[in-house]
Amino acid sequence: MATHEKVLTRPPSGERELELWIQHAAGLILFEDVRDYAIEQLEDGLSSEARGTALKAIDDAMYGMMMVIDGVSGALENDNHRVNLAVTVQLTDLETDETIAEANLADGDGMCMGYHGWRDGDFGKNPPMES
Repeated sequence: MATHEKVLTRPPSGERELELWIQHAAGLILFEDVRDYAIEQLEDGLSSEARGTALKAIDDAMYGMMMVIDGVSGALENDNHRVNLAVTVQLTDLETDETIAEANLADGDGMCMGYHGWRDGDFGKNPPMES
């Protein structure tokens, strides 16, 4: 189910809890809208071996994306310049369009750390979506 079909939970009030909650929300969006989308594109008639290979490829690509987001890989540079990705997640108030909280995911606890839990559907003790 795509994230636009889910309901966001109320953000926690503690600073650390909010930091983790917003990182879990980013993980949820990536896993629901990228990983699950890719899985839904697999043909129904695949053999179990082909399906297993395709699922591994999807998970490997997701983990590679987590490494780029964390800054482990994904920079291109020369003697004078560097190009790298910066991925931020924002919590926005819909009435005022004001950004309430924002985090550069490279500065968080680590997308690679969250990967395994997110793959198993674990989005922390304060999940960002209603069950």
